[in-house]
Amino acid sequence: MSKEIVKALIKPLGDSALIVQLGEGINPSIHKNVKELAILLDASPFNGYIESVPAYTSLTVYYNPYIVHQSIKSVLINTSFQYVSVYMEDLVLQIGKQALSDEKHVTIPVLYGGKYGPDLEYVANFHGLTTEEVIRIHSENEYLVYMIGFAPGFPFMGGMDERIATPRKESPRTAIVPGAVGIAGMQTGVYPLETPGGWQIIGQTPINLFLPDVWPPTLLQSGYKIRFKPISSGEYEYLKEMNS
Repeated sequence: MSKEIVKALIKPLGDSALIVQLGEGINPSIHKNVKELAILLDASPFNGYIESVPAYTSLTVYYNPYIVHQSIKSVLINTSFQYVSVYMEDLVLQIGKQALSDEKHVTIPVLYGGKYGPDLEYVANFHGLTTEEVIRIHSENEYLVYMIGFAPGFPFMGGMDERIATPRKESPRTAIVPGAVGIAGMQTGVYPLETPGGWQIIGQTPINLFLPDVWPPTLLQSGYKIRFKPISSGEYEYLKEMNS
């Protein structure tokens, strides 16, 4: 059985970047193609390539337009955008032709409820569940990190069970503590830094997700598979001290 051909929509983002759109919606298959495209590009970059940023359904490619323009040899290509577009179209055709490296799995310990998860009861009441049921449902699923964004190291994760999918808060908090685990619709995530935010906070992890003094500085990367593990207050304090 032949593999379905991946279709791409390429559009400019300013004069030094473009977006390669590979589909729509939160879909693991689409994101797998996005990750594979990023791997293909890093393995075989064009002259002037700077970096790429994967998202849910797209890959943003940044480049130096001056260096790229020097590589143009065809009379049919007039701009750096056209050159990079053709290059990316060729790479898209290679998706599915190579085996990807093993997936990375990470378990994140979480202390749910109380002062660590001030919105846990709201989420439970919103769905007619007990707080214990919310914790069980949230921690029994495996989540896929689709992208890192909003704040350094903030993972946007799909795979949320519809039974606990809850809208964002109508009025965002002005400050959310680092390590806060939240729900927003069909997504879950972890705040790596103190920032404003409107996600429903159901717990907190003692693990640092943003480590500016190491490389890579983010604990999680796009494509990682994540599970949450409920822990006690004693375990939380111990791990917090170990990670301080």
